[in-house]
Amino acid sequence: MANILIVEDDYILNRGIQIALKKDGHEVVGAYSFFEGVEFLVKMQFDLFLLDINLPDGNGIAFCKKLREKSSSPVLFLTANDTEEEMLEGYEAGCDDYIAKPFSIAVLRKKIQVLLKRINSEHKKKSILQFGDLEIDREQMIVRKSGEEVHLTGKEYSLLEYLALRQGKVLTRRVLLEQVWDVDSNFIDENTLSVHVRRLRQKLEKDPKNPVYIVTVFGIGYIFGKELP
Repeated sequence: MANILIVEDDYILNRGIQIALKKDGHEVVGAYSFFEGVEFLVKMQFDLFLLDINLPDGNGIAFCKKLREKSSSPVLFLTANDTEEEMLEGYEAGCDDYIAKPFSIAVLRKKIQVLLKRINSEHKKKSILQFGDLEIDREQMIVRKSGEEVHLTGKEYSLLEYLALRQGKVLTRRVLLEQVWDVDSNFIDENTLSVHVRRLRQKLEKDPKNPVYIVTVFGIGYIFGKELP
């Protein structure tokens, strides 16, 4: 069962969804404004978000952008105005699906079931990342090279995992600093990233001067395993 946050200012609708989903065994929290939703977002971890587009003190699309800074859990928008423009804006913000008001609880339950099934499947697939003789066990937070454990610091592991989950994608130095160190890149020395990359290469690469895992994209940042299967 899942931990679900509902951000919906319609009290009756919010409470109705809460009751229905709790009957299904889910842990459900209801927020009735943008601000209240952010408070829950800061304090708790959620597996799924149900967001109203129009809130009295903000909107669901802005909320979605904010939660994407810390969570990859699915987002389902509850909307009374399912125009193409609004839907595209929502998908660009990071939502996974829409349901138009008024909707039946049965359809909502089915959409939630599909989203949760998908993330459970993805979690199982991605609990161990394998790149040739490099293995990253995400549940145990252990890295192995040719079957031997490689001892990494917490931040080295976080950086490696973040890169590996985005294999083949160029990541800027700014993005890596902000996402892995969880601070504004303006407040951290970029040399910190270079030092961690160098240490990872020394621990993982056969030839640190000619890396195959963490490759520099000059003037931009890094790319993980571009040539790896």
